[in-house]
Order: sequence, then structure tokens, then C-alpha cells
Amino acid sequence: MLLIKQKKNQNVRRFLISINVLGSAGPIRFLVNEEDHVAAVIETALKSYAREGRLPLLGTDNAGFSLYCPHLGPDALRPWDTIGSHGARNFTLCRKAANADEAAVDDGSGPTAALPRRGSGTWRSWFNKSLNLKISSH
Repeated sequence: MLLIKQKKNQNVRRFLISINVLGSAGPIRFLVNEEDHVAAVIETALKSYAREGRLPLLGTDNAGFSLYCPHLGPDALRPWDTIGSHGARNFTLCRKAANADEAAVDDGSGPTAALPRRGSGTWRSWFNKSLNLKISSH
């Protein structure tokens, strides 16, 4: 751990953390103060992720993400907790699960609205139209 003196002669403990983002190639590593809140750490991770140009794109809304520590159990860390209070250095960043009600409602305006659905017959109608164009009458 590094001890860095601030102008007010206080010792601030800083340490290196590693955050794995689901779907990304590798972890993000950066220094944090032990008194930083989990919400601030998530925000910093999202900014670092975007600055590095990583995929998949995540956005910058830290309210849509949860930070987990595999050593502390299956529950997400609370946003108001301090990152140093857990004694861990490795974390996982995940999108929060959407509500079941929101996932069940599909108004057809989503990103896949223009794609043909299975069983809709769209490819069949295209195929029939293409055959009709090729068959000419004598």
C-alpha cells in the first residue's frame, strides 16, 4: 500500500484495485483512496473503460451497475460503503438486472425491431417474390 501525504498533513491510504467487467477482455486497474465510496469507484471504472475504448460499450450511468467482490459473497456492494472497508482488491462490475416487468414489455421500438422474427414468414415472402420475378410467361 502506498502512503501519500496530503497538504493537510493527513495520511491517505491508497491502493490498487482490479475490476473485471463482464464481457470485456481484461480487468481495469487504478488507484483508489480507501475512503472512496463504491459509487465513486464505479463511476471511475466506467470513465476509464470508455477512455480506453473498450468493448462492449457500457455508457456512463453508474446507477445501472453493481460492484461485486467474489470473496465477500453473492451480494452487490452498497453504493455508500467505502471501498477500503471490505479489505478486497479484486472486484467484478456487472449491469444491474432489468425488472421482469420491463423485460416482458416489448413495444417493437427496441434495437431489434427492424429484424425479422423467427417464424414470421418474412423470408418466405421474400423467397416467393423472388421466384415470381424470375418466372416469365410466354
